[in-house]
Amino acid sequence: MQDIIISIQGGRPLAGSVVVSGAKNAALPELAAACLGPGVLEFSNVPLVEDVKVMFAALREIGAEGEIANPLGGDSQGHIIRVAMPVLRSPLVSQRIARTTRASVLLLGPMLARCGEARVSLPGGCPIGERKIDFHLQGLESMGAEIRFEGEYLAARCDRLQGIDFTFPGKTVTGTENLLMAATLAEGTTILRNCALEPEVEDLVVLLRAMGADIRMEGEDAYVIRGRTALHGAAHRVIPDRIEAGTYLIAGCFAGNEIRVEGVVPGHLGELLTVLAGMGASVSVSEHAFHARGGSMLHPAEVVTAPYPGFPTDLQAQLTTLLTQATGVSRVRETIFNDRFRHVDELKLMGADIDVRGDAAVIRGRTGLRGAGLRATDLRASAALVLGGLAAAGETRIANSYQLFRGYENMPEKLQKLGAAIAINRG
Repeated sequence: MQDIIISIQGGRPLAGSVVVSGAKNAALPELAAACLGPGVLEFSNVPLVEDVKVMFAALREIGAEGEIANPLGGDSQGHIIRVAMPVLRSPLVSQRIARTTRASVLLLGPMLARCGEARVSLPGGCPIGERKIDFHLQGLESMGAEIRFEGEYLAARCDRLQGIDFTFPGKTVTGTENLLMAATLAEGTTILRNCALEPEVEDLVVLLRAMGADIRMEGEDAYVIRGRTALHGAAHRVIPDRIEAGTYLIAGCFAGNEIRVEGVVPGHLGELLTVLAGMGASVSVSEHAFHARGGSMLHPAEVVTAPYPGFPTDLQAQLTTLLTQATGVSRVRETIFNDRFRHVDELKLMGADIDVRGDAAVIRGRTGLRGAGLRATDLRASAALVLGGLAAAGETRIANSYQLFRGYENMPEKLQKLGAAIAINRG
């Protein structure tokens, strides 16, 4: 894959407004839902990031027809994707597609439900520790699927999936999404318990209901799905990306910056707002926007990542960068993934004082960061390094930065409009 190097001349204040794109983590399962019926799905507010492009290519590979449009033209956000799957031509999602994104596994349940067969190359994506799909497979097997590994492929077959009463052994976002989609075409009623509650899951349910699915929530974390024989087309607007919103909100809390983050759902980031308030950050919230002003003396924080509505693991790296600027000792404990502190060694090259002790990072601030040559290790780590480069004195160069473009739409361009000196070099 072509290397992308981001270069940043740090120490320049950021000021202005930035509009959040649609949620990548909502768009991916919603695109996979195209497998569930022959009708046309029209998605608006779609972020045209690399992971979305890969999912669209995967759908085309197995038989989908579709187009990507930009009604505003140019580099503006808010793309429209129209996609239909009149016939699921092939049950195979190739290695070429799957190795670049973990989201390919989201095609497993819908393909099984639609045609009784699926072959998916073992998924790739960010190297951030164990990301098992055991819960997906346990649920599908309980629904009657026969699953086996064939070399680098996961093969699944069934006559027709059957409704089940299934409790997830642990919270899993993609597992919940996969079984929700599979259950919409299963015979009988399915009850899924201990489901993930992330806004992206809720948004998928909104889409599935618009497609004709019979889904209701029972209690705090259970869904009851009555299977249909077919689903139809629908129009759907993707929710705003809460992780992108949180990243720019954190950026606004660095000294000298003042950023208005627009097009957000504040309730999706309640725990981040609580943490920033505890740090003494100057953040105001309106109906659809955040306004952050840096310059306040930041206090240290104790943060533990957790499933929604807890602190999001996808904002852990970015917050760690901000905590290098807090006065005192902060601790961040990572409970979701077992290898998600890869950004720490890169931040230490910039002068950060951070120790990783098991599942926790101890950050001693306040540290003056300096520019350095860095390497991005995963999607969210790349955003954390960009934040570090913006705050650092001198030049920062971040290699392997294609990772950033898997999940952030036009981030360099958005930062340039805020006053950042940031450039992209495609090697």
